[in-house]
Amino acid sequence: MRLAMFDLDNTLLAGDSDYLWMRYLCQRGVVDATTFEETNTQFYHDYHAGCLDISAFLHFALQPLRDNHLDDLLHWRAEFIRDCIEPIILPPACALVEQHRAAGDTLLIITATNSFVTAPIAACFGIPHLIATEPEFIDNHYTGAVSGEPAFQDGKITRLNQWLAERSLSLQHSTFYSDSINDLPLLSIVDYPVAVNPDAQLTAIAQERGWPVLALR
Repeated sequence: MRLAMFDLDNTLLAGDSDYLWMRYLCQRGVVDATTFEETNTQFYHDYHAGCLDISAFLHFALQPLRDNHLDDLLHWRAEFIRDCIEPIILPPACALVEQHRAAGDTLLIITATNSFVTAPIAACFGIPHLIATEPEFIDNHYTGAVSGEPAFQDGKITRLNQWLAERSLSLQHSTFYSDSINDLPLLSIVDYPVAVNPDAQLTAIAQERGWPVLALR
């Protein structure tokens, strides 16, 4: 079995679903636009600089799930996917996924963005497996806390190893596509790391290590 793994934001998508979800909630008036937009933008810059405080970010990002009814959240999410995500799905990314599907590879999205936002996006690509940061969900309500370890930086390796062990699988012949320096830990342990539309830091490392660099935009 060959495993084809994909980061999501700015890899399969021409944008960041986490950032866009918060912007959507601001524009819809679900959260206070002034304070949330500023904080959201700062966390976005921190992420791209490779210095994101993941605990602080998740405390911020999961508040809207905690503070709103599930029916409303599901309605907003459907609207968000239609209006904000479907337009930024990259056709070359879809073709790449289909290439791996046709080869019989096992397809997996692994992303730091929470599963409430990313599960329907994985479905848009027809990718059956998703490892994402899991918001805690108790008694039909999101608590605002995280369940388990966030799928971020080294946490992606921890979560992936758990996923592999549950299925008696390994990383042999595995491929991972990502744009971000935050994914350097996972890129460093797969057999076939591929930098996709990489940020400046990842571009430099890919060139130094001889990794393929792929442009999907």
